[in-house]
Amino acid sequence: MDLGKNIRIKDIAKLAGVSVGTVDRVIHNRGRVSQEALKKVTSVMEQIDYKPNLIARTLGSNKNYRIAAIIPNPEQDPYWSQSNKGILQAQAEWTQYGINIDLHVFDLFNKESFITTVQEAIATKPDGIVVAPIFYHEALPVFDLLKTEQIPYVLFNTNIPEATPLSFIGQNLYQSGKVAAQLLHFGQENPGTFAVLHMDEDIQDSLHLVEKEKGFREYFSSNGKAKFEIMALNLNPSDSAFETQLNELVNNPNLKGIFVTTSKGSAVAASFLEKHSKKHIRLIGYDLLDENLKYLKTGTIDFLIHQNPKRQAFLGISHLVNHLMFKKSMPQQELFPLEVITEENLGSYLNSGLH
Repeated sequence: MDLGKNIRIKDIAKLAGVSVGTVDRVIHNRGRVSQEALKKVTSVMEQIDYKPNLIARTLGSNKNYRIAAIIPNPEQDPYWSQSNKGILQAQAEWTQYGINIDLHVFDLFNKESFITTVQEAIATKPDGIVVAPIFYHEALPVFDLLKTEQIPYVLFNTNIPEATPLSFIGQNLYQSGKVAAQLLHFGQENPGTFAVLHMDEDIQDSLHLVEKEKGFREYFSSNGKAKFEIMALNLNPSDSAFETQLNELVNNPNLKGIFVTTSKGSAVAASFLEKHSKKHIRLIGYDLLDENLKYLKTGTIDFLIHQNPKRQAFLGISHLVNHLMFKKSMPQQELFPLEVITEENLGSYLNSGLH
């Protein structure tokens, strides 16, 4: 039953078996409604995919909402620049309906900056928060603070098991690691070495990278693939030993492929392989950043797993808006598909507008 555009309040009342006034109070979140009546009305609205007029809804409640969006500084990493674009898109879409989105950015390489930024955001007393909690240990007390302050929040990019958000938007990173392993393993029959390369990250405090490596290793530890050696490296491009360490890795005669767990690091590894004429080493990376696309087109990067950071941020805010304005329930998790992009399907994917 899909009457969303034409159905009237009195139609909902009839379907739910309640008065028109009750439906009006539910839609505009004003006045008292019994739990039983609320359940009946919301159930009907979900079945018919009813979407109230947002302008009327906002004018009726005379309420503006403020959302704090907390992400790493987009100037430090093109991945987070994509997330920022998603926030700006959400801002453009929701501002006219009384939704104000305040951007709070923290230093990608400074854990204390994350804590300070979250505290500053909470001090503004927002109605809700959307946050990318990339520092695991520092994020834990933040969740306690949000619970104490009774501020609803949505996580994206990184899921923290101890958190109790309204929703998590992102990918199953454990499965993502398994997909990367399968892509590297495909067609490789002779024994050899595969490398997991974490770049410019504190792996002990980066649960999202830990999950990717865990999935990668699990793939090779099952189904009799013990003949392949798995090695993990955590390298920092600003370290004086970086070139030496990467050079030792790519000159390993047994090395068959590299899995880079970060989007920015994917282009760094590709640049090194191209510079040292090692394009025969299979390379798996993340995301459709401009630099990554350049190496995908030249064949240095074989596959990119697209995490769609722009849409993650956009959906996180949209879910929170729907919760605040309409008391609408949201999925506990919204897991994006593990999209594998190759040189051959890149054009069609970009033209589809799905990114």
